[in-house]
Amino acid sequence: MNRYIVIGGGIVGSSVAFHLAKEKANVILIDREDQGRATDAAAGIICPWTSQRRNKKWYALAKGGAAFYPYLIEQLQAYGHQTGYKRVGVICLHYDSDKLQSMEERVYKRREEAPEIGEVTRLSSEEVITRFPVLSDGYEAIYVSGAARVDGRALRRALIHAAIQLGTTYVKGSATLLHKNGRVIGATVGNERFEADGVIVTAGVWAKSLLLPLGIDFLITPQRAQIVHLKHNEQHTDHWPVVMPPNNQYLLAFPKGKIVVGATHEDNVGIDCRVTAGGLYEVLHKALTVAPYLSDWTHTETRVGFRPHAPNFLPIFGAVPHIEGLYVANGLGASGLTAGPYVGAELARMILGQSTTLQQSDYDVIQAIQFL
Repeated sequence: MNRYIVIGGGIVGSSVAFHLAKEKANVILIDREDQGRATDAAAGIICPWTSQRRNKKWYALAKGGAAFYPYLIEQLQAYGHQTGYKRVGVICLHYDSDKLQSMEERVYKRREEAPEIGEVTRLSSEEVITRFPVLSDGYEAIYVSGAARVDGRALRRALIHAAIQLGTTYVKGSATLLHKNGRVIGATVGNERFEADGVIVTAGVWAKSLLLPLGIDFLITPQRAQIVHLKHNEQHTDHWPVVMPPNNQYLLAFPKGKIVVGATHEDNVGIDCRVTAGGLYEVLHKALTVAPYLSDWTHTETRVGFRPHAPNFLPIFGAVPHIEGLYVANGLGASGLTAGPYVGAELARMILGQSTTLQQSDYDVIQAIQFL
């Protein structure tokens, strides 16, 4: 039985560990549990089909990730784990009817290859308020029934616990790679040494320092996101849809009167976990412009996470060239919860020599690597 070490227990790493363990591999998952993990902060919107991004490689990844979810959730439920996943639909708002028309046409066209999109419906401003009562008057919208929400923390926990049920060993601590004669042979955590046939680095924005001793400059940059959580005990939000306003924000309802509002997109701030006045103002100002009735809700917390971005904003995964036994997956940016579980499953299949759905060369690791 081959042994594999996964370093980094975010959404991608936990998925890799689960899918390797499901195929009877011997797996060790090492995680430092850093504050600022993107998975722990992310809102959890599964709806790539309305995006205006023109990058076909990104869309193929995100579309595949959305289609993969029902299959994954069914598996995790079989192991007795809840993930907060639910298809609640999405409302895409706009004042401009022409822009809504363009979006509707785009979604209909994409539905030809993605039936999971579900029903596409034009909503009047009155229907919008009925579905999400805290919104401002005057918005028309497109409603897409196949969109879903997921709790990133719960999903990560479910994947890790299911992997452990399948025999995975979970180690908390800071890993250092072991390498010899151009090959990675394992990792150390403190005084413990773990050898393996392959090591998979899925450490998000912290992967750069892990790979540097191998002479690799990993071109992953952090982008800070501040995400606000609000609560109202008298609101029944269980079935409220995701809301995508015409700005770059979102409103995401969870059960028991909880709404998540986000997010900032802060570059060049390093890994700084502070909640800032400017970040709070940006998120709340935009949110209250769209949903003024949220002004009376209770602010319960603000989460901070760091999206890992690769060059060209396209995720990368696969084997590291010129170094045997080393694999990486990174750079998912704001698409982490949409595509992360799918990337983890694809990478596990690739490592095990099984066929993959994605064209792996489209996400080649070399795009994010410079050898020193």
